[in-house]
Formats: sequence, C-alpha cells, structure tokens
Amino acid sequence: NKKVKEKIMEEKKARKKFFIFLIALTLLALIISLCLTLYLRHSIDNTSILGKIDDWEYDPDKYNSSEGSLISWGSSGGSSGWTPQANSSAASSSGNSFSLVSPNASANADTNIGFSTGGAKDVNNFRENIKEGYFPISTDITYNGLFYDYTFDTGNSTTNQEDLFYPSYSTAISKDPVSEKDEYYMTVGLNSNIKEEDFQRKKLNLVVVLDISGSMSSPFNSYYYDNNENEDKDEDSNKTKMEIANESVNILIDQLKGDDRFGMVLFESSAYKAKPLNLVKDVDMGAIKEHVLDIEAIGGTNFEAGYSEATKLFEDFENVDTNEYENRIIVLTDAMPNTGKTSDKSLLSMVEKNSNNKIYTTFIGIGVDFNTELIETISDVRGANYYSVHNSKEFKERMGEQFEYMVTPLVFDLKLDMQSDSYEISGIYGSDTVNKETGNIMNVNTLFPSKTTSDGAVKGGVILLKLSKKENSNSESSDIVLNVSYKDRNGEEYQNSQTVTFTSEDPYYDNTGIRKAIVLTRYANLIKDWILYERSDNDSRFLITPNSGIIDCIYTEDEIYRMLGEHERTSTRLSVSSEYKKLFSTLKSYIESEKNEIKDDTLSQEIEILDILTK
Repeated sequence: NKKVKEKIMEEKKARKKFFIFLIALTLLALIISLCLTLYLRHSIDNTSILGKIDDWEYDPDKYNSSEGSLISWGSSGGSSGWTPQANSSAASSSGNSFSLVSPNASANADTNIGFSTGGAKDVNNFRENIKEGYFPISTDITYNGLFYDYTFDTGNSTTNQEDLFYPSYSTAISKDPVSEKDEYYMTVGLNSNIKEEDFQRKKLNLVVVLDISGSMSSPFNSYYYDNNENEDKDEDSNKTKMEIANESVNILIDQLKGDDRFGMVLFESSAYKAKPLNLVKDVDMGAIKEHVLDIEAIGGTNFEAGYSEATKLFEDFENVDTNEYENRIIVLTDAMPNTGKTSDKSLLSMVEKNSNNKIYTTFIGIGVDFNTELIETISDVRGANYYSVHNSKEFKERMGEQFEYMVTPLVFDLKLDMQSDSYEISGIYGSDTVNKETGNIMNVNTLFPSKTTSDGAVKGGVILLKLSKKENSNSESSDIVLNVSYKDRNGEEYQNSQTVTFTSEDPYYDNTGIRKAIVLTRYANLIKDWILYERSDNDSRFLITPNSGIIDCIYTEDEIYRMLGEHERTSTRLSVSSEYKKLFSTLKSYIESEKNEIKDDTLSQEIEILDILTK
C-alpha cells in the first residue's frame, strides 16, 4: 500500500508539472503571438517597418583618400526611382492658392499667419559671444535676425483681403535717445490672408549637408583657433560642435513625415554621400539617427565640395511637381572654409544657381565662432535663411514649432516704391537684402510664413523704414504713396498701392509694433557702431556723438575683411571703451523705459546684454 501511495503521488506530481508546463507554453505562445501581431501592425505613416532599409553609405574606414571618394561596397539604398505624380493631397499653387490642407487644425481658427523676411532668423551667435566673454563681429547682429526674436503689431486693420500677401503701414515720430532730435519712421507690416489652421508645408525633398571638419571638434562655447575656454554654464557647454551638430540633425529628422524624402552629405576636405535621397517611410530612420550620432570630426573644410555633392542628389528630381514638393538643402556648419573655393562670391553663385532651380538653402550655424559674415552674404538669396544653435534643447524647441515655417518660402521679389514730395528713405531695417536699397526703392528677396499670437502680433512681422525730409522741398503735403509688387511661388506677379500720411509734427507712435521696431533698430545700430569702432582702432566714423545720434555706419567689404580676416574666425576678448560704456548706459535706460511703455518683457534680454557691456 505504501508503494502504491508513493506511485500515485509521483503520478500526481508529474501531471501537475505537465499542466504547469502546458500553461507556461500556452502563455509563451500567446505572448509571442501578441508581440508578432503588434510587430506586424506597427507602422509609420501606414507603412510596415518590415522591409525598411538602412541606406547609410558613409564609412570613414572605407574612404580612399588618394581617390578623394568613397569605395563602393554595395549600398542597399540608392535612388528611389521616383517620378513626379499628380498632386493628390495639396491644393494647386496657381494664382492665389497654396498648400492649405492641414491634418492638425489650429485651436484658433480666426488667426491668420503673417510673414517675416528671409536671411537671418536670430542673433543667438551675438548674444552667446557676449555672454561667453568674446568680442562679436558686426554681422553677428542683424536687423531681421533681431526682429525675429519679437512679435509685432503690424498695424493691420484690414479683414477682407484675398491676396496671399498684403502690406499695412504705420508711422511714428520718435526722439533719438542720444541726440534728442525727432526722427521719422514707417513700418511695412507683413500680413497674409492664410488661416493658421489651413497652413501646412509641402512635402520635402530634404538634403542635410553636415560639416565634419576639424574645427567642429572644438568645444561648443570656445574658439577652434585658440585655447580659450570658459566655465561651463549649461549641459551643452562641454560638448563639441560636432556633438551638438549631430544632435541637431536628429532633431531635424524628427520633423519629417513618411512622404518626405531625406538625404545626407558630409564634408571636410572632401565630400561624401552619406545617405541617398529616399522616402522616409521606406527607411529605417532609427538606424539612420544612430549612424548620425557616430559621426566624428576630421580634416579641412571644403564647403564647395559638400554643397556640390548635395546638389547632385537632386538630379533625379529636376522635374519635381513644385505644387506638391519643396526642394531644400540644410547646411550645418561653423562656416570656416579653408579648402576649395572659399570666397563668398563663389559660394554665393552656387546657392543662387540652386535657388533659380527652386532648390532653396538654409544655414544653421554651430558654435560661438560661427562665421556670420560669410553666411550673411550667402543667405542673401531667394528662398534662403539662416539660424544659429545655442544648445540642443533650445534648437529642439525651435524646430518643433518653426520647422514648417523655416522650409516654406511663399513670397518672392517683394519691391516697394515710395513716392513723396516731402520725404525720402534714409534707412531700411529688417530686410534680407543688405545694402541693396537705392533711392526710394526697397527690395526683399523672400518672405517666409510666420507665427501669429492670439492678439494678432506677428513674429518678425515688420520692416522698418527711416525717412528724412527732403532738402529744399517746398511741398506741404505729408502724403506718401507706396506701391508694392511681389511674385508668388509660381512666378505670378501682384501689385498693391496705398497712401500714408504723417499725422503730426510731434513725437507719436501709431502702435507698439513700430515703437518696438525703432527700439531694436537703435539697439542694433549702436552695437554695430561699437563693434566697428573697437575693431578699427577707434575710427571716429564709428563713434556716436550727440550731434550724430544713433545711426548705422557705412563700411566697405574690404574694410570688413581687413578687420575680420576671411572666414577662419579667431577670438578677441570682450572689451568696451569708456566712450561706449557711457552710450550703452544711455541706451539701457532708454530700453528700460520703452519696455515698460511697450509692455514686452522680452526686451529684458537686451538689457541683460547691456548690463554686461556697461560693467
């Protein structure tokens, strides 16, 4: 009986183990089945991840330096073989229509977007040089870059416009804080009739051109051509420019959609096709991002080679349907070319040629020694703009909100002709066409869409004109006739004419928008004059006096080169002469007063800079 009982117990244990095994096996099968189901159902833009390619081609170990090119080892990518198809998702861009199909409607359906000019879209490089204790160069601070850090009341009182773009005008008579003389100003407000909920960028054929030259190996907050290093002030301060650039590329990648195409080129002394231009939904973008983070800095800086290689990637897309797709090159660089064609004229011609073929360019400057002087010249092209990176977190926030605006130029060849018996244009601020204004003509190459606040203020939404009374004019008329013409993205031309009148001879401002633009322009002018004064061995032409007031000084290209050198930017420790410390103190008091009148605390960032300069 004892043996029988033991046998029965063993059989029970065996059956129990068997049932446990069956249950475990069943659970494992269910888990595997569930994982497989989720894996098969997982998609990006309704495309299964099965079959996605890793089309990364760059491998520094397989580079043949004697040939100056990569050895082919069999890429799985290559040209997608795409041919232009009829536009099925975007509205036609003929006439006054544009791509207005948006899957993500704005919460404020009544808000129209506005416009801002091309060229510089921030002055981060200027501010960071000051904060890090370096002396900036005059092109670090630009009017349109400074304006884009602020929102403006454009003076728009029209609600029934049908044109893609229409201007509004505001006037002011304002006392110069140094000379205390009355000055006459007018803003051109950059308005659109596009509802924010309707705006959507087109699909992109995007090629990123990444500078991997030796200068990108230097710390982000110091200069490559010297050993100056400052105390770490944030988590990115001890990173190299290369690390920040790699992270920035991945932030750009995160903004792409399945129907966009993405390609990539790397350049140092030579250029490499790192990734062909293929549809995002067909590519394992996670793998691409890992490859990007592995990139290291080597060699010289042949900007020409990198940009030319990027242009080649568009050869299969010359006949792209521009109603559906936008072609853009985004260059991330510290802009210090030292091999190949290095002159700004040579590089400018390349960017212009692409622009004429509707391949537009964005420059993103990396590091405090980013050469704004070179890029400011190159970005003076239709459809071009540039930004600078302070840190990866800030760049991520900017790209998340502004990427669609950055890559979508809508208005080209804006021309304003001013006719008046009493006034003439003496200065234009906020335009991307630097030093190209003649007489009473204003030219702007490009307008990009721009965010609008709930109260209708437009980010960077004005151009400021400084006017002067004509000498020997006997006319008592204060009327100014303004004729504007522009072209849309298809080359169709439109015109608009309005009459504006100065309503008083006493100081006044039509609105806070023009008042803010005047404050920022005086700030930028004084900063530029200070930089040129200090860098030119105290040349009296650049010294502001009570008699002159705050004016923008005229300088030649040769003078800039003599003061700055060509492209390879070296550091100069920050210093302020006693003459300019007094002027900065006066300007600081003026801006503090205006900040309270305008009620814009954003102006505190300029007061912070002036605090540094007056110590």
